[in-house]
Amino acid sequence: MSSKIRVLVVDDSAFVRKVVTQMLLRSPEIDVVGAARDGIEALELVERHNPDVITLDLVMPRMNGVEFIRAQNERHPVPTVICSIANQSGEMALEALEAGAFDFVQKPTALATDRVYEIADELVEKVLSASKSGHRVTPLSSQAIVPRVARPSDGARRPRTDVVVLGISTGGPQALRRMIPLLPADFPVPIAMVLHMPVGYTAMYAQRLDAVSALSVAEVAEGDVLKPGMVWLAPAGQHLTFVRDVSGAVRAHLDLRPSDTQHRPSVDVLFRSAADVFGPRVLGVVMTGMGSDGLLGAAHIKAQGGRIATEAESSCVVYGMPRVVDEAALSDRSATLDEMADAITELI
Repeated sequence: MSSKIRVLVVDDSAFVRKVVTQMLLRSPEIDVVGAARDGIEALELVERHNPDVITLDLVMPRMNGVEFIRAQNERHPVPTVICSIANQSGEMALEALEAGAFDFVQKPTALATDRVYEIADELVEKVLSASKSGHRVTPLSSQAIVPRVARPSDGARRPRTDVVVLGISTGGPQALRRMIPLLPADFPVPIAMVLHMPVGYTAMYAQRLDAVSALSVAEVAEGDVLKPGMVWLAPAGQHLTFVRDVSGAVRAHLDLRPSDTQHRPSVDVLFRSAADVFGPRVLGVVMTGMGSDGLLGAAHIKAQGGRIATEAESSCVVYGMPRVVDEAALSDRSATLDEMADAITELI
């Protein structure tokens, strides 16, 4: 019988440390080996207990969560699940992901109340996934990513694709920040993306991605017209779909429906809408993430004559979403993270 997953809990609130410990111990696969009140104490406990996974608050005295991840990485990386509040630490959460955090869970409140228990299932799921990841999340280089500049055109060839739709989850913030800047400045079709992320992060993330990309990146707004040179990120909490207006332009439409999807925004909803509006002229891209969001949408794109690319297992933080698409024989091309920008450019 395999040993339990050893978890270190780090939070400056004694109440949260207690509650997170109780939530994790509901899983028979998890053992909580220690609890720390800040990053400095956490560094000491990592050396003492050698945990498999760490749950980490961000706003803490003496040494905050981002500083801890960077310091721990200098010793040896440990898969880390951020557990924090978006409206207090949104920028820090993105910095933590860039520093190499595995994933994050948004606390429902900053107050010491029983509402913290609402995240129990999500936290356990992400801790279990982090333990199986082999710590494939790597810190982004401190050197700036240099966007590709426009290349000389090879003539008036029209792309076979009118839109690229992309779905990604666990490991997504790091993966997109590596891949999107590698797309050329003359990329000829719009890109629309769903990234599973809590409410409060997507606008900030889009701004950070825009700063390192040759293409313009923004959180999409209701009625935005899709056009080449733009990368649109669906806002957390709303589905992204497309509508064609009377002039023939395709605009973004945001909706809370359908309400029965596991995620909002949903990759399946985005993919299905793209296939309905653009027919066969769609390239769907499914990258790292837990679960199966994107499988039904990929099947719909294929049924309309479009094509699908998936991230290869070797570079996925979690080979879940691409795996189910690959196993359903829906993928036309598999590419590693470092190959994906070229693969997308070739496929369109």
